[in-house]
Amino acid sequence: MVKIYEDNPNPTQIRHVVEVLRNGGIIIVPTDTVYAFACDIFNSKGIELISKIKNLDTRKTNLSFVCHEMSQVSEYARMGDTAFKLMRKNLPGPFTFILQGSNSLPKLFKNRKNVGIRIPNNNIVLEIVRELGNPIMVSSILTNDPVQEYFTDPELIREKYDHQVDLVIDGGYGG
Repeated sequence: MVKIYEDNPNPTQIRHVVEVLRNGGIIIVPTDTVYAFACDIFNSKGIELISKIKNLDTRKTNLSFVCHEMSQVSEYARMGDTAFKLMRKNLPGPFTFILQGSNSLPKLFKNRKNVGIRIPNNNIVLEIVRELGNPIMVSSILTNDPVQEYFTDPELIREKYDHQVDLVIDGGYGG
């Protein structure tokens, strides 16, 4: 586990996280809501592993990307003026916008008409995506477990998932 402060993310720690992602790793990262599993969008094995951990069918489930800024969104998704204005008004924030995918999507996503796009209001995940240079695929840790702390408390998240992921980021208690 690595502790990163949202107010001032340490660049050395961010580079370490990005190196884990570039090497095909799976991480757990804070967002502006709950914690989420994440991997590089070009890591098809990582996406499949996250789907397996969550017991999801990769071909049928909706997957979301975290982008650093609107220019990155426009690289991976198509958006008209109305969508752009709506996103500009509401992001960063706890919203996922469903947009038509572009030709720049990784091979695993080519058969999908739509993709979920997020720009969370969390400096840790935004700095990771900025340093990586492309979006990350995220899937919330939400479970059927009645104990909410299992997807908001980084210590409990580490205890539960440490053996299944390469790195857990402690960005404080989630929302």
